[in-house]
Amino acid sequence: MREPSTTSDPDPDPAVRRDPARRAAPGRTLAGLVRASHAGPTVVVTGLATALAVGLAAPPRTVLLVLVVVLAGQLSIGWSNDWLDAARDRAVARADKPVVAGTVTARLLRGAAVAAVVVSVLASLPTGALAAGTHLVAVAAGWAYNLGLKATAASWLPYALAFALLPGFVVLALPGPGRPAGWLLAVGALLGVGAHLANVLPDLEDDAATGVRGLPHRLGRRAASVLAPAVLAVAVVVAVLGPPGPPRAAAATVGVVAVLVGVVAGLVGLRRGRSRAPFTLAMVVAVLCVVVLGLSGTSRAVV
Repeated sequence: MREPSTTSDPDPDPAVRRDPARRAAPGRTLAGLVRASHAGPTVVVTGLATALAVGLAAPPRTVLLVLVVVLAGQLSIGWSNDWLDAARDRAVARADKPVVAGTVTARLLRGAAVAAVVVSVLASLPTGALAAGTHLVAVAAGWAYNLGLKATAASWLPYALAFALLPGFVVLALPGPGRPAGWLLAVGALLGVGAHLANVLPDLEDDAATGVRGLPHRLGRRAASVLAPAVLAVAVVVAVLGPPGPPRAAAATVGVVAVLVGVVAGLVGLRRGRSRAPFTLAMVVAVLCVVVLGLSGTSRAVV
């Protein structure tokens, strides 16, 4: 699939060309950059990675490095997404997108995305070559999704890889020879696939109108609405049963609640194919899965 070009017209937004004063409004530009970063997912992923570092009793310096590295990496993925999707977003009049609204330009997002990658790589170097390389691969997976994998049947793969490698990076960044437990990587991969299926649900029609046909589009709304919470529920089960030793009571209790929410989400998806409830409920399952990870004991995530 041909990706939108940003080289022939580096400032292609007609609203910005008509009103050059928009370029000189730093407040609008900053707000546009925040929105284009996909601030919600960026904050959530960065917060979870930082919380995992704290839960693993990482030294303050390591916690700070994890925060900066993951934040910069997530910003680069968000900005590159809106940069590469600018033409498609205009084609379907996505007024919620900053490039379409004229608060930022595709050229600015391209520069910001590249700069964020550089910051992420440089900040990760003190964590060691293995940890830095692991995070770089996670960020590269996000970029690969934006660059074209999102329109293929393998659209789930970058999410699975990136979400598995992020907790792996946090563990590898810790002082000492510890390695991430296999069950932790499995939970991350399942969370990634479930998040991908759920995240695409609100935009299925807009995506299809511009030629994007990833796995959720090929499955159809009804099937994706059922599969998203199901995959996330499996992630919860792995988070409860994966750590060595008997499951902790609190983790098991939250896990049962999460699976029940996933079942409800799947039933709603079957009966009401166009409802947004499966997306919302799937996000609830994802949050509960993260809670289970904390209750299961982060210390058991290192081998």
